[in-house]
Amino acid sequence: MKVFILCIILCALFVPVLSYVGADVVSVSVMEGDSVCLCTGLIKSQQDRIKWYFGDIRIAQITRDLSKICTDVQCNEGTERFRDRLKLDHQTGSLTIMNMNLTDSGVYKLQINSHNNEIMFNVTVRAVSAAELDKMKKTGESVSLDPGVVKNPDNVKMWYFNDILIAEITGDQSKICTDDQCKERFRDRLKLDHQTGSLTIMNTRITDSGDYKLQISSSIFSITKSFSVTITGSGRSSGPIAGVQCMLLLFSFLWLQLLV
Repeated sequence: MKVFILCIILCALFVPVLSYVGADVVSVSVMEGDSVCLCTGLIKSQQDRIKWYFGDIRIAQITRDLSKICTDVQCNEGTERFRDRLKLDHQTGSLTIMNMNLTDSGVYKLQINSHNNEIMFNVTVRAVSAAELDKMKKTGESVSLDPGVVKNPDNVKMWYFNDILIAEITGDQSKICTDDQCKERFRDRLKLDHQTGSLTIMNTRITDSGDYKLQISSSIFSITKSFSVTITGSGRSSGPIAGVQCMLLLFSFLWLQLLV
């Protein structure tokens, strides 16, 4: 639900009114587990009839005040594929697909009857590697969260930790921890790569464990990437601490032997 609400806000902020002449094709590349919002770039009037297709299967539509997601016979074929993963904004007609799978790759077509036009989104879903899934670190180690995309100057990137904004890139400007709560938690421990948008957390603590999200917004779509980070135990200091504990046990044993 939070992803859907954020999608609505971003579509309203970053999507200009499109000139509907001919067919537009938008290429979108995401990774498994990402969520993507495909924006229409309009505010729906009562005369608009909006239909979304995946290939030749109709998956959602809005007709006047009624909205449907996979309710007719044709769309039922896609229900199992998209079960509980589609959200439709009734005001703009924008479609959000959550927790994307490799089988979600393909062409999504938006038809807007009042404009006699259609927009096509060529969506590619890439597999997540084992290295990208491994976000378990020990305290003191650094962890890098890489979005796996090349920076587009028109894109806005916003990093969240447990829904708290911690860093953002807008054009040539980048910001890290602009509020007091963020500064207190991550003081001088965050590094932001302005070109790739990747975020590095240095000298990690157990309290850094949690959900990190990156929202990438362009003029006609937005992508939400999720990272689960777990910081466990002790890192660089574990060796010396273990050695001290071992020596204490040895002295305790020798002392007990003298007493006997």
